[in-house]
Amino acid sequence: MDISIFNVLGPVMIGPSSSHTAGAAKLSKAARAIVGKAFSRVSFGLHGSFAKTYKGHGTDVALVAGALGLKENDDRLERAFELADKSGLAYDFYEVELENMHENTVVMTFYMENGEKTEIIGASIGGGEILIKRIDGFDTELRMNSSTLLICQEDKVGIISEISRVLAKHQINIGVMTVNRSSKGGTAYCTIETDSYLTDEVVEALRKVPKIISVKAINVVMEDDEHV
Repeated sequence: MDISIFNVLGPVMIGPSSSHTAGAAKLSKAARAIVGKAFSRVSFGLHGSFAKTYKGHGTDVALVAGALGLKENDDRLERAFELADKSGLAYDFYEVELENMHENTVVMTFYMENGEKTEIIGASIGGGEILIKRIDGFDTELRMNSSTLLICQEDKVGIISEISRVLAKHQINIGVMTVNRSSKGGTAYCTIETDSYLTDEVVEALRKVPKIISVKAINVVMEDDEHV
């Protein structure tokens, strides 16, 4: 029988493995949302089990599908290579060894036409769940299951307090906040998972805080936003 591996399971997901297929698609779709701008190429560095079994489990196809904005249960997932080629999205895969990372980890590097690039490291941790571990060199622990703020700032006294004040003023409750910095007094990266939708008004208020470099809000990361 000629049966695609992507049609083994039911309508919840397309693919033979929640970790290697559904999780991979969800992971790269989340990364696409974090990038938040048009890109012309994405390179996938596969670690551990991803590197060993990615062709057999369709991880490569799922990652490209997510980069296109397709959800893990989209029946177009198995055509991701074809859709990427038609849309002009270039992609490639390579194997990489990472220290202290989950076996289903991928390094995703998104290249913009203006020469900028964003590198995101994430893992598919089982049952379709994902974890974003690093964004442009800054460590994170994002599950991307709730509205999320990504804030780049100068590492100065009082900025975190001011961020919290702005969110409290707008009735935004902080679920999880993590802060990492490049060096003392250098650049810091603050990630905040919240219980509320993040409006443009909130984002603009945060951008006005002195010493904040950039603010990005991600609402419902896995919403239908594909452009294929």
